[in-house]
Amino acid sequence: MGKTIWSAICAVVVVVFASCSPLKGRSTDMDAKESQSAEIKPNVYGAYLSGRVAHIRRDFSRAADYYEIALEGNKDNMVMLSQLYLLLALQGRIDEAADYAKQALQKGANNAVANMVLATKSMHDGEYKSVIKYINKIDDPLYKGLIAPLFDAWGYAGLKNEKKMLAELNKLKGDDSLKLIYNMQKAMLFDYLGKNQEAKKYYERILKDPDAELSLRMLDIVTNFYIRSGEKQRAVTMMESTVNNKALDSFLAVLRKKVELADAEHTKPLIDHPRVGAAEALFTIVSSLRQADALDVAHLYTAITIYLNPNYSTAKILLADIFESREMFEDANKIYDSIDKNDVAYYPSQIKKARNLVKNGDYEDAEILLTSLSDEYSDAQVYMELGDILRLSDRYDEAIKFYDLAIKRSDNPMTLWVLYYAKGVALERSGKWEAAQDVLMKAYEIKPHYLVLNYIGYTWIVHKSYPERALEFIIEAYNQAPDDPNINDSLGFALYNLGYYSMALPYLEMAAEMYPSSAIISSHLGDTYWFVKRKDEAVFQWTHALSLKDDSGELDVEATRAKIEDGVIAEPMMEYDQSKVDELLKKLKKRRNLVVKK
Repeated sequence: MGKTIWSAICAVVVVVFASCSPLKGRSTDMDAKESQSAEIKPNVYGAYLSGRVAHIRRDFSRAADYYEIALEGNKDNMVMLSQLYLLLALQGRIDEAADYAKQALQKGANNAVANMVLATKSMHDGEYKSVIKYINKIDDPLYKGLIAPLFDAWGYAGLKNEKKMLAELNKLKGDDSLKLIYNMQKAMLFDYLGKNQEAKKYYERILKDPDAELSLRMLDIVTNFYIRSGEKQRAVTMMESTVNNKALDSFLAVLRKKVELADAEHTKPLIDHPRVGAAEALFTIVSSLRQADALDVAHLYTAITIYLNPNYSTAKILLADIFESREMFEDANKIYDSIDKNDVAYYPSQIKKARNLVKNGDYEDAEILLTSLSDEYSDAQVYMELGDILRLSDRYDEAIKFYDLAIKRSDNPMTLWVLYYAKGVALERSGKWEAAQDVLMKAYEIKPHYLVLNYIGYTWIVHKSYPERALEFIIEAYNQAPDDPNINDSLGFALYNLGYYSMALPYLEMAAEMYPSSAIISSHLGDTYWFVKRKDEAVFQWTHALSLKDDSGELDVEATRAKIEDGVIAEPMMEYDQSKVDELLKKLKKRRNLVVKK
């Protein structure tokens, strides 16, 4: 039942969201009343259209401002009204959104999002009877199956009505797929009410459940409880037994330190208000929505979660992640900057902020931020990030120094191969190929990842070295990642240099199709076209290569201009063992829709 409810809620809230989205379900013909309004109040529709444009561009704040102007001139327009409270809610401006949601309900709407906004506002303000009233107005069995019991339970906790609180929560009891949620919520409810023995009973159930996967937030809450209960060693042992997780290493390290330094007297409860508990309940649902790719709905409910608990850094990380998936990097960084410096998420969130600055091309500010972080957090991660920025800025010698610092501080193989790979790239780009080979081979020995295989193999071909082994590495890289345009280019480039022009061509064409802005790929494709007697196309590709920015640094501009005038004079044949190459080519995995001619 639980899984069915879970997935169906995702579907229903997506429909609810869509019904509030711009122009969804709206007739293309305005009725007579709207036509008349349009003639009398043109500014209303001008503001509305401006709001639509801002909405499409995901400038939610500006869109909301325009919709407010539009609504002032057309107060009965339910479409604009619903769009307005939705956009305000997306920004976490629930106080404002609630005013418009209430207007919508007064005008006859019975929208799940409107009722949810008002229930959230009531929970925030401690008006628990109103919480229960609004949440139970949502007349859908799917909401009643999960969201309503959780919100109602925290509403009754606020009213100190333990009997009804448990009656609501027990609606989830017996469903194995909701077992972790049920036990965690029950533990937190008893924890909030000060019933430590009962709370401990359910926290222990979670810890003893072999199927339970504790999130970082759950670990924070449970260890917080044990520290406050005078069982600090239990909390320390829990943290010592956590399995290192590459994606959570930074968070876990900070949480471990927090637990080790904590004491019962100065540790305050994390669940100190029903709205904080309700935020925990809602975030459980939000996480599933994000995983189900219901991005708009996840955005909405994450914003609501943060409104209920402004210190909820895990929810902030998720909201920033949603912004990043939409390439709204500045908005994501504003979220990261709102995380308190003493929070376990502060350091990793600042690392993510630095990456976003890099994505926006702001290398200087990213370097300043990371340098500042390195003064306080001298770990492998921050040094690796600094090395990456310096390498991207073509400051290879400086980058290598930071990679060396990171390597000294890293004992994780999953991190080490990346560090050796990055250092090897920096060495090669700085013209130190012999040293680069040694370092790249260390990365290869730790993990023969396609990035390492491709880089070594391609560079060997460039240097006219080890043709058979170069092809072997590139083929292995291709078999791991056949959809990577750079690997398709490497494979085509290797085959071209071995004289397999017809065989090289489809891989280079695929690379150019997947990565049309790459100057060096266009150059390689042009060279190959020349030797398969498609000379006009060769000239086109060389000309195209010169029109592009060469991010690889490999394109020889003067040589390319000469090729446009005179073509390729000499074939790029390398000496190799024919029988070994033929055996290697048999290992090349075939790809659908790719016709290769020998």
